[in-house]
Amino acid sequence: MGLGKAKILINGADCGLEAILLGVTTSIGGFLFGYDTGQISGMQIFQDFINRFGQGPPRNKAFDDIILSLVVSLMSIGTLIGALSGAYTADWWGRRKSLTFGVAMFIIGNIIQITAMNSWVHMMMGRFVTGLTRGSVVASYQLLITFGILVSNLINYGVRNIEGSSASWRIVIRLGIAFSLPLGIGVLFLPESPRWPAGSGRVGRRSHFYGPSSRLEGGPHNPLVEDDFQEMHSTIMQQANVGTGSWWECFAGSDKPRVVYRTLLGCAVHFLQQSTGVNYFFYYGANIFQSADIDDPILIQLVLGAVSVVTTFPGLYIIERVGRRIPLIIGACWQATWLLIFAAVGIARPPDQYESSGIVMIVAACMFIASFAMTWYVVIGEIFPLRTRAKQASLATASNWLGNFMISFLTPFADSGIGYAFGSVFFGTNAAAAIIVYFFLYVTKSLALEQVDIMYS
Repeated sequence: MGLGKAKILINGADCGLEAILLGVTTSIGGFLFGYDTGQISGMQIFQDFINRFGQGPPRNKAFDDIILSLVVSLMSIGTLIGALSGAYTADWWGRRKSLTFGVAMFIIGNIIQITAMNSWVHMMMGRFVTGLTRGSVVASYQLLITFGILVSNLINYGVRNIEGSSASWRIVIRLGIAFSLPLGIGVLFLPESPRWPAGSGRVGRRSHFYGPSSRLEGGPHNPLVEDDFQEMHSTIMQQANVGTGSWWECFAGSDKPRVVYRTLLGCAVHFLQQSTGVNYFFYYGANIFQSADIDDPILIQLVLGAVSVVTTFPGLYIIERVGRRIPLIIGACWQATWLLIFAAVGIARPPDQYESSGIVMIVAACMFIASFAMTWYVVIGEIFPLRTRAKQASLATASNWLGNFMISFLTPFADSGIGYAFGSVFFGTNAAAAIIVYFFLYVTKSLALEQVDIMYS
């Protein structure tokens, strides 16, 4: 890399600049995820986008519900497939090559979208290919995801005045390619994850992978590096000793307590995360507020993105201090309350007739997004036993993206059929989420795997 022994002091420990660069580069994946999530909301109301891919007579085009559903939601199916296959490709190729391949496919998917002229199928397939790579280039970089959503909203806001030109939506997608290049190129110059060669039996090569990143005195033989490596190697050996469980074990049980219970719980919580209604706003917010006769719906979408970023910071602190269970319960109740207000006001006093209703609904949406950002970015892999963890985590991921697909696919039909009453449905799903977490999810903060097994027994 040419950084030599450059290092800085962080929390009392020397940290090599290459290690910092590694973290920054790979976290771009979270940003790309958020950017992809946020861009479609504004693009779907740009006039040129509607004229090219909408249906109806030339001067009065609009999206049919089924077409809009497919264009928006098929990316979620691609992400589901990519997330499940990403775990296998990372084992085969290592994380570095998997990321490079994922970025290449991400760029191809965006090029397919940019070259779409008048075919909604062309655009839809481009989003599908992009979705395939999202699963392999991102992890749970919560803050970067929200920041990516904000940036896409900001760019949509910046190009809204040229919505009659194809440049409006093509600029948004092209910038996605530009944002992906630092990840795709940067990862080529970074060391492979030390866990991959260790897991592949190449323990003796740890100096090649640890040395450049540590830059500690003594290099790979520094006691801190040695202790870290031995701990990692011990974990890998423990996994090898317990073996790898089959898919059937996730549902039929094993010698570990309540495996089926934990499988279903993980799937339920991840499915409910998407069923809270967050992507009702992130995918269709601009459309919703436009139908509510809001003067600048893309500006409101930008506000929602900003709220999400700002409130993520206290959320990270809260989860670190008290764990996940209590924030999940309180957050679900808070979200249910504001979604009920959103629905009730929209039904009783339609915002296209009462300006004050639009203001109340915007506030309700902001309060909902704030709560979600602070409490409902869920990662509950710690509830799974070691033997079946990888497969149970895959099933939970599948449930998450199935929920994402269902919301993104059904929303246009719901808006046409029941309008703002759809918010009442999300009130019910949030209430159900609070009940399920309260009765079935245990606190696992600071517990070892063996302690979690005992607790679930």
